[in-house]
Amino acid sequence: MASSVVSRLSFSASPNPSLSSLPPCFHRLSFQRDRAIIAPNSRSSLRIFCIRETKAAVVTGKSWDKLILNSDTPVLVEFHASWCGPCRMVHRVIDELAVEYAGRLKCFVLHADNDKEVAENYDIKAVPVVLLFKNGERRKCVVGTMPKEFYVAAIERILAS
Repeated sequence: MASSVVSRLSFSASPNPSLSSLPPCFHRLSFQRDRAIIAPNSRSSLRIFCIRETKAAVVTGKSWDKLILNSDTPVLVEFHASWCGPCRMVHRVIDELAVEYAGRLKCFVLHADNDKEVAENYDIKAVPVVLLFKNGERRKCVVGTMPKEFYVAAIERILAS
């Protein structure tokens, strides 16, 4: 079990009947690094794991050339940061697109703070940014949070070209 807490969530038991029916030790839950929710001061080791898993694979500076530039399939890359709220909204859209375009488009995410060299090479100044590549060449750039239809239109243009 991870020892450092990434973030804490506190719940009040008053308005929520399902939460108020839990023992007091469960009223304050913590997210741990391994994505489990731990009840403090609990004798049992309760773990509730996040059901939602990302559909887009992670790409790093080390795997960039192999996965992005040398891909035979068109590629979508989301540049994000862990502290970025809008990035979380874009993640959901990219995950949906990864499923919908499976086999025709590869979807990846790159943590811009961890791979600054790649971000600098593509002039990424803010996140979220989505880049579309075809035959190793950057074809389209979408800056900021956009509706899903905007990404779909850009993908369709890349696939048609």
